[in-house]
Amino acid sequence: EEAAQQVATIADKVLGAFFPPFQLGEHEFHGGASIGVTLFREEHLSLDVLIGQADSAMYRAKSEGGNLVRFFDAALQAALLERSAFEADLRQSIHRNQLKLVYQPQCRLDGRIFGAEALLRWQHPELGLVPPARFIPLAEEDNFIVELGRWVMREACQTLAELAQDSATRHLIIAVNVSPRQFLQPAFVSEVHDLLQLTGAAPGRLKLELTESIFARDIDDIAQKMQALHALGVSFSLDDFGTGYSCLAYLKKLPFDQIKIDQMFVRELPNEPHDAAIVHAVIALSKSLEIAVIAEGVETVAQRDFLDHNGCRDFQGYLFSHPVDKPELMQLLAAATV
Repeated sequence: EEAAQQVATIADKVLGAFFPPFQLGEHEFHGGASIGVTLFREEHLSLDVLIGQADSAMYRAKSEGGNLVRFFDAALQAALLERSAFEADLRQSIHRNQLKLVYQPQCRLDGRIFGAEALLRWQHPELGLVPPARFIPLAEEDNFIVELGRWVMREACQTLAELAQDSATRHLIIAVNVSPRQFLQPAFVSEVHDLLQLTGAAPGRLKLELTESIFARDIDDIAQKMQALHALGVSFSLDDFGTGYSCLAYLKKLPFDQIKIDQMFVRELPNEPHDAAIVHAVIALSKSLEIAVIAEGVETVAQRDFLDHNGCRDFQGYLFSHPVDKPELMQLLAAATV
């Protein structure tokens, strides 16, 4: 404890020394530091181990915002090792055939299915079914999301080609989520074009869902890609509308065919007045712009009725169907055609 107190005092002095601005040529700069510390007693630890521990603590200081002092502890190291193994497994998931797509139907008011959103699932051999909320953010961090996205796009296009073989299912539109990293790849448009050609999937049955976070990027590049894909027949849905970087100018400039009302605004309907006001405004906006609107996360009759009363006629959520695998989707479509 005494050693920890002393090193904390020294580290604080080091941080203080970095704080004042300094002059470099004609410019003034501000610096900072992230400091990691490890303590040891009489354990026979090598220098490499000790430096590694301090390094782990330093990265923790950086991840928490920087200009901080953090101490190494065994629990932190165990968590880092677990995360490292998890990331390694994720990178092998495609080659080990552990991934699959499920499809959540998108329905009209009367329950007729007109589309489905493709959702990625990872069946880990030891951890079981891993929630997307656990592995998608990790894939985003290290750019593996691009490879994952390509796999999803290929599988979705193959599904579209299979659906086209049956008159009861050929009408279905498959919506695919595309991450900003994947969409901004220089070859994205040509990759989608080649996949459509390779699989024989109809471009008019493929819908790409983009989240608002993409608007923080090069909007001109986004517009060019969207217009090129739109020319092929591919449609676009603006996902999670109202949760991030929305700008009405983007809706006017970019060729979106649909706005998706985020489930965070649907969850408390019709009892939460602020959510109700937002949903009403989004539906009115979509009508004025002549853009279709769909609500996700619809779980109750009361939610559906409120949305219907305000002019939303397309729905996605547990009230209509849970996500299902491809064979079950085929059965649902065979039983209820548009």
